[in-house]
Amino acid sequence: MRWPIAFIAVLALVPPWSGEPRRPMIRDDVTVRAARYIPPGGWPARVGDLVPVGALSLSADDPAFGGFSALALRDGRALLLGDGGNMVWLRIAGGRIATLGARTLRDGPAEGWLRTDRDSESLAVDPATGRMWIGYERANAIWRYTPDLTVEAHHAPPAMARWPDNTGAESLVRLPGGRFLVIREGRGRRERGHEALLFAGDPAAPGTRVATLRYRPPAGSVPSDAALLPDGDLIVVNRRWRFPLRFGAVLVRVPAAQLRAGGVLRGRIIATLGPEMGGENVEGAAVTREHGATMIWLVTDNDVAFYRRTILAKFRLIE
Repeated sequence: MRWPIAFIAVLALVPPWSGEPRRPMIRDDVTVRAARYIPPGGWPARVGDLVPVGALSLSADDPAFGGFSALALRDGRALLLGDGGNMVWLRIAGGRIATLGARTLRDGPAEGWLRTDRDSESLAVDPATGRMWIGYERANAIWRYTPDLTVEAHHAPPAMARWPDNTGAESLVRLPGGRFLVIREGRGRRERGHEALLFAGDPAAPGTRVATLRYRPPAGSVPSDAALLPDGDLIVVNRRWRFPLRFGAVLVRVPAAQLRAGGVLRGRIIATLGPEMGGENVEGAAVTREHGATMIWLVTDNDVAFYRRTILAKFRLIE
């Protein structure tokens, strides 16, 4: 038979796939390992207004693990959201973790074949219901999911339509009263600030009223995530980058009174982190209350590179 020979010849002539990388999907049964993380020289007693509580270096035998861009904590569980729609649930207690599960978002923008189809960058969770809102950067869209990841609604707000690729909804915060704040990563000039949107209600629902405002970060930085403090103020994490691949994070506290249409968000620097987080890229932030104290949690994005660390750190806010 000659057809097998012809088939092999055709395969030899067809070039390998050279387009965008396929989206890595995490295994449902992945087990996350944790090792105590201490920065070179040890933890300082405090970093600005933050007191280090502890940190873990996370890893797993799965090439899709890592690249976390958002973080949420609810009912003693931590949810880590990766750039490609990979999600990991952990229980953290007494410096130990237990893996509760992992999933890849099956439903979202585009076909989901490519990693850029599901560029999930930001996350907000309703603590009462567990509903999740996820901001997709390249699609400039926000999708709402049930706790079991069933899609309830999605919308590409016209106010986000012209945001260029890879500069979109880096931060998504659910505010008191059901409002939502989106901050664009962008590359805006400092004097103008970064575009931000204030939604009067559900951003995944078409027709929700939206107002514009701007966020002005510290010099030499861009916003990478934000979280709400118990008093209504905002904590914004800002990324700084130094060649070849060293990152720093500047945390800013923005007063709640500035969260109004047409306003400019700017605040006081409460901490600057560099070697304390291993020079890694801090992309996710969350806030909890424990025994009357406010805790700030940070997670790094290692771009799913095996030679870089995923660090989950916890700090107490001095108020």
